[in-house]
Amino acid sequence: GMRCGYTVIRKELVMDGVQVSKLWQRRQGCKFNGTSYITQRAAEAVFTPEGQKQIRETIAYYQKNAQVMMDAFTKMGVWFTGGKNSPYIWMKCPDGMGSWEYFDYLLHNAEIVGTPGEGFGKNGEGYFRLTAFGDAQKTVEAMERIQKLNGCSR
Repeated sequence: GMRCGYTVIRKELVMDGVQVSKLWQRRQGCKFNGTSYITQRAAEAVFTPEGQKQIRETIAYYQKNAQVMMDAFTKMGVWFTGGKNSPYIWMKCPDGMGSWEYFDYLLHNAEIVGTPGEGFGKNGEGYFRLTAFGDAQKTVEAMERIQKLNGCSR
């Protein structure tokens, strides 16, 4: 994707006698040729009234997807967190399954993929992450498949 951002490093930050900001500038100068003009203009468009309208519409779309997932998990009695202020929903894997075991289970039985919690470190074991960044109809279909696996019909 297009990248347009910045990093602020305090000049007072020193490591091994070297200003970290100088090291960062050197790294950026060698590895990055700056943000292209077209990317800068695209980033600028975000702040126009039309850009703000499109952002609100996009956020609302993904919030609806998250709500579909939250409603399904609530109906199934599955513990979850997220979805209100984040497009990601973390759920507890059912029946004591490990996160990779649940990944395989969903893949083979419902043709759904998500992110095993263990991929985020040892404390993620037993949890699974799904995303609201998807097509609305596919989100509904995925949650119907998960509910069916859980013995819960819509």
